[in-house]
Amino acid sequence: MDYTDLATRLLKKAHQQGADAADVLVSEGTSFSVSVRKGEIETLKEAGSKALGVRVFVGKRTATTYTSDFSEPTLDALVAEVVGMARATEEDPAAGLPDEAPGETPPDLALYDSTLEDVPTDERIEAARRAEAVAFAASPEITNSGGATYGSDQGSVVLANSLGFLGSYRSSSAALSVVPIAERDGHMERDYWYTMSRSRAGLLAPEEVGRIAAERTLRRLGARKAETSEVPIVFDPETAAQILGHVFGALSGYAVFRDATFLKTRLGDTIAAPNVTIVDDGLRPGALGSRPFDGEGCATRRNVPVENGVLRHFLCDAYSARKIGAKPTGCARRGVGGGPSVGASNLYLEPGDRTSGDIIGDVKRGLYVTDLIGFGVNLVTGDYSQGASGMWIEDGQLTYPVHEVTIAGNLEQMLLDIDAIGNDIDFHSSVSAPTLRMKNMMVSGS
Repeated sequence: MDYTDLATRLLKKAHQQGADAADVLVSEGTSFSVSVRKGEIETLKEAGSKALGVRVFVGKRTATTYTSDFSEPTLDALVAEVVGMARATEEDPAAGLPDEAPGETPPDLALYDSTLEDVPTDERIEAARRAEAVAFAASPEITNSGGATYGSDQGSVVLANSLGFLGSYRSSSAALSVVPIAERDGHMERDYWYTMSRSRAGLLAPEEVGRIAAERTLRRLGARKAETSEVPIVFDPETAAQILGHVFGALSGYAVFRDATFLKTRLGDTIAAPNVTIVDDGLRPGALGSRPFDGEGCATRRNVPVENGVLRHFLCDAYSARKIGAKPTGCARRGVGGGPSVGASNLYLEPGDRTSGDIIGDVKRGLYVTDLIGFGVNLVTGDYSQGASGMWIEDGQLTYPVHEVTIAGNLEQMLLDIDAIGNDIDFHSSVSAPTLRMKNMMVSGS
């Protein structure tokens, strides 16, 4: 079926039913996943799906609905129903499609690799087995496994709206992960590693995934609590990316108009150290968060909400932009079952020029964090408290593993206290960061 034609026809139906404006999102895709544990298959799934969502506006009233039934009678009834729903809702002055004209389609972003579909099922299963086998072979102390998983997805998206926008793209991705479990003196520890890419060529070899996962797991053996103290904290790239994700939440236009961010009144202010530049770039070729247009048909772009420590702008879709008197930033995310919201594309902290070894080497006494646990982040106040594990630093050296500690601070001060940023960023996720160091945080342990 030609989904561009389907989307266009549904827009016409919506107008015939009395909608003043509308948009239609159609998605279709297939997914595959296999999990193995100790070499044996635990789950094997392959599925296909298709669905479409219709959003309509009657004046400043809006409603959204979706279906996976593409038959003509169902679609006729669906459109009539959603227009009726919109008429029954309250007016919202901020409701509506984006005010700006649709942007130009960017060049090919390398979002789709057809060869991922050609990988035989046996090879996908074997990739998971190989990763797990290498992890087991790394040490006799690795005695168990939380499993290894290979998954892949391929799909297509069509978006059309009554402003004249009509766009489509195909995308693919694959991922491989493994979770080894190690034991020493009756105490067990686990860790993981993974690889993820839009292309087959972008994936790490299964053996490399298994090796790194084993290394990360083994270094946790013998962990103990650290003494309660206020010390420098070094976040590895994985945990630094989690910090960045919290900051993104505070940069959302929705958080601003809901009074749910400590940054609400800080536009134009210095909110971070001068070495901090935060970028959300939806146009990175081959990256996991890239796309040619956002969930409302606005042009995807490279946003720099924080530049050299200064808050330049918030990240908005059309609705949140109207609520705070800003402009959309091409950050609308939307599934077929609901309206848009603000979401990251390829969010990252611009790297510095120092190695992680150099950053750790400057620390007389502190904590190198490799895992964060819990959800103790309050974006209204900026208060931050999370469980953590990692390695204790003495005289610039990683000395012993640490677990069952809590690190605490305030995001506002934490951003200002970033005094070193590494050069080791790796874009294997849609949120990426290099190693970073904060001058002082409270570590609560024994």
